[in-house]
Amino acid sequence: MSAKPSGDKRKKTLENAPGAVWFRAEKTSRTRPQLSHERIIATAVELLDRDGVQKLSMRRLAERLGAHATSLYWHVATKDDVLDLALDAVFAELDLPDEHSASWQGDVEAFMTGLRSVLLRHPWAAALAGSRPLLGPHALRSSEFAYTALATGGFDGVHLSSAAATITHYVIGSASSEAVWRKRSDEAATRSAVDAHLRAHIDEYPTLAGHFPLLEEDDWDAHFHRGMRLLLTGLTSSEARG
Repeated sequence: MSAKPSGDKRKKTLENAPGAVWFRAEKTSRTRPQLSHERIIATAVELLDRDGVQKLSMRRLAERLGAHATSLYWHVATKDDVLDLALDAVFAELDLPDEHSASWQGDVEAFMTGLRSVLLRHPWAAALAGSRPLLGPHALRSSEFAYTALATGGFDGVHLSSAAATITHYVIGSASSEAVWRKRSDEAATRSAVDAHLRAHIDEYPTLAGHFPLLEEDDWDAHFHRGMRLLLTGLTSSEARG
């Protein structure tokens, strides 16, 4: 049996985990730092949009900023800090109404379509959003909007949490899948090859072979909205609502 990590080791692990940046005390200094928080985040988003998560490093970010790594580490302790901050900057682009409408379903739809839009604007963001706690102020603001809409619709307690998770996971999962497919220059050819493979093995996969979606590029929106309508229909008729 492996020994349990000590308290200090557990604390250090948590301090360096995804999402930890939101719990660290803000640093103060008598001298003005060379870099601004805003510039670091904007540059990180730019690099992520261009190269993706795997190619982002603290060294590359510092080089792009034209700064010494020491200046960068004054603001952010780890690459995960950078990713958390960049992801929350994406959520800042989510344009939600200042006031809720008379229709909780309409508010949920606004949340889902808006979130999908900003995640697709930054193809790395959806997969990253599914890999870490979303605790930044902009992500929490969007969650507050969705939770309030669902609470207005009669959801409460664990049912409210499950409903919120359902709509959020659908958006993140579908946007992540779409971003991966759209990145392929041969999307249509790949889908045709998959379809041919399934038909060649129709005895093993009869349902898949008969229903594999050969989506054209312009079908992604319709595909997403069909799924969203199914979710909203299920939520509207759910016995979990008060």
